[in-house]
Amino acid sequence: MHWLAGPEEDDRVQAHSSKLLSPSCRLSHIISEYHIHTRISTCIRPARTSTHEMHKLRLCQAVHPRRRDCRLLQRDDEDGEEEDDEQDEGSHTGSGGVRGFLKNERDNALLSAIEESRRRTFLLAEEYHRDSMLVQWEQVKQRVLHTLLGAGEDALDFSQEVEPSFVSEVGVPGRSALDSVEVAYSRQIYIFNEKIVNGHLQPNLGDFCASVAEGLDDKNVADMWLMVKQMTDVLLVPAKDTLKSRVSVDMQMAFVRQALQYLENSYKNYTMVTVFGNLHQAQLGGVPGTYQLVCSFLNIKLPTQLPGMQDGEIEGHPVWALIYFCLRCGDLLAVMQVVNRAQHQLGDFKIWFQEYMNSPDRRLSPATENKLRLHYRRGLRNSADPYKRAVYCLIGKCDIADNHGEVADKTEDYLWLKLNQVCFDEDGSSSPQDRMTLAQLQKQLLEDYGESHFSASHQPFLYFQVLFLTAQFEAAIAFLFRVERLRSHAVHVALVLYELKLLLKSSGQSAQLLSQEAGDPPMVRRLNFIRLLMLYTRKFESTDPREALQYFYFLRNEKDSQGENMFMRCVSELVIESREFEMLLGRLEKDGSRKPGVIDKFAGDTRAIITKVASEAENKGLFEEAVRLYELAKNPDKVLELMNRLLSPVIAQVSEPQSNKERLKNMAVAIAERYRANSISGEKSVDSTFYLLLDLMTYFDEYHAGHIDRAYDVIERLKLVPLNQDSVEERVMAFRNLSDEVRHNLSEVLLATMNILFTQYKRLKGAAAGTPGRPQRTLEDRDTMLRSQARALITFAGMIPYRMAGDTNARLVQMEVLMN
Repeated sequence: MHWLAGPEEDDRVQAHSSKLLSPSCRLSHIISEYHIHTRISTCIRPARTSTHEMHKLRLCQAVHPRRRDCRLLQRDDEDGEEEDDEQDEGSHTGSGGVRGFLKNERDNALLSAIEESRRRTFLLAEEYHRDSMLVQWEQVKQRVLHTLLGAGEDALDFSQEVEPSFVSEVGVPGRSALDSVEVAYSRQIYIFNEKIVNGHLQPNLGDFCASVAEGLDDKNVADMWLMVKQMTDVLLVPAKDTLKSRVSVDMQMAFVRQALQYLENSYKNYTMVTVFGNLHQAQLGGVPGTYQLVCSFLNIKLPTQLPGMQDGEIEGHPVWALIYFCLRCGDLLAVMQVVNRAQHQLGDFKIWFQEYMNSPDRRLSPATENKLRLHYRRGLRNSADPYKRAVYCLIGKCDIADNHGEVADKTEDYLWLKLNQVCFDEDGSSSPQDRMTLAQLQKQLLEDYGESHFSASHQPFLYFQVLFLTAQFEAAIAFLFRVERLRSHAVHVALVLYELKLLLKSSGQSAQLLSQEAGDPPMVRRLNFIRLLMLYTRKFESTDPREALQYFYFLRNEKDSQGENMFMRCVSELVIESREFEMLLGRLEKDGSRKPGVIDKFAGDTRAIITKVASEAENKGLFEEAVRLYELAKNPDKVLELMNRLLSPVIAQVSEPQSNKERLKNMAVAIAERYRANSISGEKSVDSTFYLLLDLMTYFDEYHAGHIDRAYDVIERLKLVPLNQDSVEERVMAFRNLSDEVRHNLSEVLLATMNILFTQYKRLKGAAAGTPGRPQRTLEDRDTMLRSQARALITFAGMIPYRMAGDTNARLVQMEVLMN
């Protein structure tokens, strides 16, 4: 049932409400001058609520004054009023005025800023950590790659056959890891570097290395170095771009000429050895020369008449056989001698050969070449005379598919024939079957035939020769390097080419030993020279660091992927691995001067190298070695900084013979004496920390030795902790300037000092009981002073902004209580 008021009662209630609202509005207007709009809204709300409640109450009482419902309604309204009061109070509390609101907003803003800063800091730290890990992993990866020998898939070719060894495996007696061949090479490298360092004209490293072969009594090695000298005896044009120089037509033509000359000279020597070894059968005589030598050689080579020979004979030998073998010996004059004697049977060949002989690059003109090739196709392609076919193919550079196995029965002969057929011109007059480029020949030998075709595992020098004579220097070196017993030869061939700027190097240190790079011509290979050298020296760098340093000197102009000088990097690793600090980097004398080391020969700025090694040692946690190295580099700031880090953990320990503390103490004292004697100092804060730690070490030594009074005198002079109430504030302020190395030991300092005071206190009590005649006032004053000093320590420990380790405060309080 709804109870409605009459019109009169309603008017009366409305009038009363208006009376209440009017003062409220005036009050709100006054408050609005001093408070913001939220406060006004908060004040008006309870006034309206009160008016509404009064209206309902009056209405109920006027209609049914005795009804229980009015009381219930009143109770309900009271409950509602309590709820509104709570809401209103909560509104007042929640807003709390502008000040509370702004405080909350400020706190939230600060917390948000702190959280954002924390997030950014962690992200930055993770980024730095990731970059550091990548750099470290790159270095570890390089070490792993240097340990694992290999050049691509060849590294996985595990041959079941055992290669014969031509070099004794027994090394030099003693601790050296070098065998006799490596020692001989290292000696020549030392002599070469000495000449370079002393400013002499740069000698030919090939001559030094070839001298090693003379003492080995190994024909294969001697022939190898003869070939290297022959192939590198080209006109070297200074060029910054080795690749551009190597692939130029002039340079490639020079390589082919040198290869042909080497093969021809070798064959002529072989012919002479054969003839002089069989003089009876050779029937050597007549005018000395190549023609007579070849005739005598054919008496041995072709003792019987061969079928199919054409165009007659000279002195019992087939004409074309004489021409071929004179060509094979590289003597064109001897060939012309044969041609003149048989010119009536040879037709136009004499004219063609004269043109060939007079050509500087051993090449007929295109017109003559076409005539010769046409003549060959029409009547000679199927000729029964193998020597005639071979000579025509050689002079006319035609029919490259024919390997002429009847006459070129050895690898050297085949190589000589193919090199003679190589073309360099781009005139387009030759058909594909008559044209062979050097790149095509290289591909045929390296990729199509490969190691298995030449039985490289059994004849490594032969395969090396095949690659080297076709100007595939990098592939030849990489192959020879994989043969353990021939590794030293491969490395020194690489060094010779490197010094002559003929070696194509990998652009990245992480590349395989032999690699191809994007943008290079098809058959160009690159050698990872840095990796090659580091792999070679890894065998003996720990036992023969002097010799390893000689090889690292070749890397003085090389940089790694991070742009770091490879010589400095290798020296750094060498010093740390071998621990031969004094021998390599020099020794510090007692007067502070530095005695030069081996490194002084190779570098003008030795301080930079020593600093690099010191930094590397520091990064690896070898702080004591780093201290010595930084002292060699005359860097007192780093010396004292690292010494502070070394001394801090041990100064509170008990000194024992051969202990870490004793060793570090002697080291620190020696440094302090040198620096004081030579007026050397570091950065002020680091310097003061170092000497303070030394004094604290003296303090603890006296304390552990039981010299209480001496220890007390030391700590009193240091003014590190307060020993009276007046100095507490001063010591607390001074604490803020202390370094972490000193702060870390403050707990031990306070405990030791309190122990000293407690020991003096007990001694004082014992003295008072044992000497009753002593003045009582003096004892009391001393007692009071000790307790005051103990309280000063407690106060100091509580005031410093530093969290001390363990139960330090509890132990301090316990001893202070025992003194009271």
